[in-house]
Amino acid sequence: MSRPPQFWVEDKLRIVLSVLAGEMTVAEAARRNKTSGTSVAKWKAQSLEGGKQGLASARSSGASTREKQLEAEIADLHAALGEAHVQLRAWKKSAEGRLAPSRTSR
Repeated sequence: MSRPPQFWVEDKLRIVLSVLAGEMTVAEAARRNKTSGTSVAKWKAQSLEGGKQGLASARSSGASTREKQLEAEIADLHAALGEAHVQLRAWKKSAEGRLAPSRTSR
């Protein structure tokens, strides 16, 4: 039993694209390239799944960069808000001491 021929990625892609374009069937592509229909069908499925993942990651990679920028900005704003809250509480405490009626003035 001989080993099946090895195909370069470019060759597999060319074969799969010709099947997807309707230029030939899976069986015809297998026959012309001296491989099995199972192999061609597997390459086709792998190509479609890889393409789907590639498109999904291309979309999310742009979004994730923007999302990371926004998350960093939110973190900065959250920290600034916390600092402002602490300062406000300190000012209120100090103002209470100055503005409250003194006990000696009654």
